[in-house]
Order: sequence, then C-alpha cells, then structure tokens
Amino acid sequence: MPTTTPTAAGEGFSLRDLVMWQDPERVSGAPCFTNTRVPIKNLFDYIEGGDTIGEFMEDFPGVTREQILGALRIGKEHLLAPPVRREDTL
Repeated sequence: MPTTTPTAAGEGFSLRDLVMWQDPERVSGAPCFTNTRVPIKNLFDYIEGGDTIGEFMEDFPGVTREQILGALRIGKEHLLAPPVRREDTL
C-alpha cells in the first residue's frame, strides 16, 4: 500500500484510500489516518473509553470528521457484510 494517499475524492480511489494509509516502515506499520501519523486504533480506543468524536478531534486536530466517519463506515461494512461461505474461499 502506498505511504501517501489523496486527500480528495478522485477516480479510482476507494473510501479506504481516502481514510487511511499504511507503511511497514512508519508508525510501526500501524494503519493511520491519511496525511497524519495518527493510528486509526486511537479512534477505537477513545470510543471504547467513552470519549466522543469531538474529544478525539480536539486531541488529534489533523484528523477530519469525514475521515473518522469513513473509518467507522469501513468497520460497519466489514462487520455487516454477508459471511463468506467456505466453498467461496477454495
């Protein structure tokens, strides 16, 4: 995966590309919000700890609300996707 990704929607870019980047040589390979060094895991840690999106944004001003909602949407789509049948993976 590239170390940088576009900041605006463009042809051929997925939501994932617009929300995050990952490079094994940077930030210990953790997936981070695009154009930041803020690991996406931090968002889930904040939510798990009872903090709001607003509090997260105050502590990490480089992360946009759109990026946060995009990360949550990706997680939602992944969790609500139909299960892959075993024969589909063979």
